[in-house]
Amino acid sequence: MADDLYIRQMLLGDLENFTYILADKASGAACVIDPAADPATIKAVLEKEKFSLKMILLTHGHYDHVVGVDKYDVPVHLSSAEAVFYLPAAKHLTRTLDGEKVRLGPFVIEALHTPGHTPGCQCFLVEGNLFTGDTLFMEAVGRTDFPGGDARQLFNSLQRVKALPDTTVVWPGHNYGSGRSGILGDMKRSNPYLACEDIKEFLSYLG
Repeated sequence: MADDLYIRQMLLGDLENFTYILADKASGAACVIDPAADPATIKAVLEKEKFSLKMILLTHGHYDHVVGVDKYDVPVHLSSAEAVFYLPAAKHLTRTLDGEKVRLGPFVIEALHTPGHTPGCQCFLVEGNLFTGDTLFMEAVGRTDFPGGDARQLFNSLQRVKALPDTTVVWPGHNYGSGRSGILGDMKRSNPYLACEDIKEFLSYLG
């Protein structure tokens, strides 16, 4: 079934953001993770591929991940734990819980609450693919010095990520590093923040 899952990574916006289009190839049902540019850019891809947009999934509420969500007439899923000051002006905003699942055709997408960068950061897991937003990059992690950030929470969130199978494919929220995606088992060795054994070591890396 994994072969029927379409994943397109798009580098958009001024901050090297990654936007993702996921779709069920059989039915054409699609979702967008973290729209980072004018909706027309994303709409053009959806139309070219003959996909029907069913929902938008947000890893968190920072402005560069929610561009134009008010222009979409589909449910927009954001963590129920996200701070009020990071709520986007979406027409159909839905607050999701940790572990909540949504369906995209035959595929089940699970929301994993991973606070630290913001209170409501979440990753999305589907068919061995993890979309990490600003929780985890190829060689770094999200900043914790913005309002609502918490370094200790981020460390705990990374332990949750590390507990996933080593074969998990990680798709980050920004193009920060030497690659655009990676295998979690490899990243445990190559990403110094993931390699930290305790909170003290982690905090020393954050500075």
